[in-house]
Order: sequence, then C-alpha cells, then structure tokens
Amino acid sequence: MALMDFFNKRNKDPNAEMSFIDHLEDLRWHVIRSVIAIIIGAVVVFIYSDFVINRIIMGPAHPDFVAYGWFCSLGHSIGIGNTLCFGNVPVSFISTTMTGQFIASFTVAFVGGFIVAFPYVFWEFWRFVKPALSQKELKKTRGVIFWVSLLFFLGVAFGYFILTPFMINFYFSYKLSPLIEIKPTFSDYLENLVYTTVGIGVLFQMPLLVMVLARIGILTARFLKKYRRHAFVVILIAAAIITPSTDPFSLAIVTIPLYLLFEASIIIASRINRRQEREMKEWS
Repeated sequence: MALMDFFNKRNKDPNAEMSFIDHLEDLRWHVIRSVIAIIIGAVVVFIYSDFVINRIIMGPAHPDFVAYGWFCSLGHSIGIGNTLCFGNVPVSFISTTMTGQFIASFTVAFVGGFIVAFPYVFWEFWRFVKPALSQKELKKTRGVIFWVSLLFFLGVAFGYFILTPFMINFYFSYKLSPLIEIKPTFSDYLENLVYTTVGIGVLFQMPLLVMVLARIGILTARFLKKYRRHAFVVILIAAAIITPSTDPFSLAIVTIPLYLLFEASIIIASRINRRQEREMKEWS
C-alpha cells in the first residue's frame, strides 16, 4: 500500500456518506497511527532509559527531589515549622526476579511513550469524531486538544510532584516494629507511580467531559448539584482505586483536587445551561 494511503484512508470525497465498514476502516487507521506514535515515543524513552529511570522515575526517591524543598518552604510559610520537611527517609528498592528490571524498562518506555504521545493520540481521536460534528459544534470545541492535553499533563505532574513524594515518605517512615526492614520491589514502586500519574491525568479530564455532556443535553448543573454527595462518594472510591495506598494522607491528596474539579464542572455546566436557556428564549 502506498505511503499516502497509509496516512490517509478517508474517502476521496470528504462530504460523501460513509458506511459502517468505512467508519471501522477509518477508525482502524487512526488507532494504527496512534500506536505508531506511542511506539516512537517509547523508543525515544528507551534510548534515554538511564536518564529517565535514574533522574525521573527514581526522582521522588532522592532526598534532593525538588518537591521536598517546595513542601518544606510551604510548611514554614503557613507556620507549621518542619512538619512538611521530609525526604530524608532512606529509600531503596529490590528486584526479586532475573527479568524484573528488563521488563520494567519496557514498562517505563511504553508508559513514557504514551505520555509523550498523548496530544497526538487525542488528536487522532478528535480527527475521527470531528466529521460527525456540525459547524456550530466545531466552533464551540475550538482548542479542545490544547485543554485536554493541558489537563492530562497537569494531572500527571500532580501525581508525580505532589502525591508520589507523600506516598514514599509515608510508607518508608511507617514501621510497626524496628525489626521490620522495608524493602519494596522496584516493580511495585513503578506500578504505584503509573497509577498515581497516568491515572490522575485521565481523571483530570472530568471538567471537559462534563462540558461535552452538558452541551449535548445529557448532564445539567441541577443534576450535578442534586447528586453532589453521591459524586463525592464516587470520587472517593476512584481516589482509593488510583492510590494503591490506603493511608488517609494520600487519599485526601487525591480526593480534594478531584472534588474541586467536580465543583468546577458544576460551574461550567451552569454557564452552558444558562447560555442554552438564553438561546432557547431568543429562538422562541
């Protein structure tokens, strides 16, 4: 197949009606290009795996990690002294299998590739959905790729710089007995790190999801306000799933920003509903 056909499988006439099979074929090529982008990102991450693992993945385990200085300065500025000055807890990991580190390097590569390629992956998804939208709907969704990517990277940064240091400090300083030595595996640490970065990055899409559902009439601000307590329970459960730890500190650190995003979603839905009501009055 020619290279041009590989990167563009749409019909020659973009206004022509596409059959169900055509849509599946179109979706297939969007998925293939997204996977290729992730693989390219994974290869780049794998090439620089020494730097990525030692300086980025293991960053929160180092006592000079930048977030520890932020927390300590915050503690002094709000008058609680050295309460938030942590990071001096000795941290080390072990690998219990011969293939553990080898497999972990591929996990780091593909997760890193997905994070790097996320804006392009979403752009491919948007290209698939875009033809189904009207011109009016397209005008209302300008900049959606930017905002989706921004919220995703904010979520990843929040999990990496805020949640992960708290989790490491809590786990390595909590001891039931001085005879118990904490030696978690690197795979366990990597799994926790993926959950608390990529998982939160996905959950940070909540305001945009609510915005879309409100614009098509599925969700209203009144509905969100009515089930605010139920939403808090759902957010709490989601936070408990994302944070492998069950300590209240990590749970609160995840729950609070997610609930604030829910409240922001209510504000967004309220504005959309008011605009829709105003347009309906003008139309009638």
